[in-house]
Amino acid sequence: MKKVVVIFNGGTIAMKVDERIHAAVPSLSGEEVMSMVTGIESHAVVESHNFSSLPSPHVTPELMLELSNYVKTFLDRDDVDGVVVTHGTDTLEETAYFLHLTINSDKPVVVTGSMRNGSELGYDGPANLSAAICTAISDESRGRGVLVCLNDEINAASEVTKSHSMKLNTFESPEFGLVGIVDDNKAHFYRESLDHDYIDIDKIETNVDLIKACAGMDGKLVDFCVENGAKGLVIEAMGRGNIPPKMAASVKNAICKGIPVVLVSRCYRGRVLDSYGYEGGGKDLRTAGVIFGDDMPGQKARIKLIIALGKTNSIDEIREIFENGRY
Repeated sequence: MKKVVVIFNGGTIAMKVDERIHAAVPSLSGEEVMSMVTGIESHAVVESHNFSSLPSPHVTPELMLELSNYVKTFLDRDDVDGVVVTHGTDTLEETAYFLHLTINSDKPVVVTGSMRNGSELGYDGPANLSAAICTAISDESRGRGVLVCLNDEINAASEVTKSHSMKLNTFESPEFGLVGIVDDNKAHFYRESLDHDYIDIDKIETNVDLIKACAGMDGKLVDFCVENGAKGLVIEAMGRGNIPPKMAASVKNAICKGIPVVLVSRCYRGRVLDSYGYEGGGKDLRTAGVIFGDDMPGQKARIKLIIALGKTNSIDEIREIFENGRY
């Protein structure tokens, strides 16, 4: 029987309602959550460890790096066949993508969580955890990078995003769809994920800011970030990758100062491209030296830039990482 290490890392899956304040707070240990996953011993040998009990908005990139290194210690063990990580859903996609970019192993790594806490009717934590374990023991899960499994749906960490603030099927891959499902306690895959990126690092640069472009916006937020020592910027542009002209002037100034600026779209689906040549248009920004982030959402582009800057300060090399996948 295969062995899976489950790393408990806080989030709603480990919360219950505190009757004094009538709100969910961290309450359940990994052992308590694991005890609710009844019957899993018939499918896998499970070894559990508590990494943190943090709500996901408290998770930082520094903690993600620490978690990545922690996961690797188990993947290096010959007796471990896969790892499951629990996580709060608010930043789950960011941590999962961080792990995807920094772990180089064919062994499955599956991230899961829950949308309902342990005090709510229909608490989905145990079901999601059992499905994630079943995914981690599947031979078909090997070599796919980090996976995200909730609601019996399997998505690639590089493609998935949280799409709804409350629904159980909140995690979706809007552009390409899920890669598989869990049915009858088995993982079934329908396609390959497209992104198998890996960036070999031992440090990160967390001073990276994300700014969303809106109608009539000027460059004061960009200027503020530059003046306060930002080492990288991600701009969520409009449409195909266009921003207001006053904002564009500040972006160009940041690039002139040697700060890498990655451009993505604020649209839910689609990729950026240098289609428009007016001031602030994608072609104008490309000419100025902006790096295009393809179809990534801003939060994932920021994670990738944080990791890329841990490897190199060269804008040309960072461009290769984002646009050509060469590391």
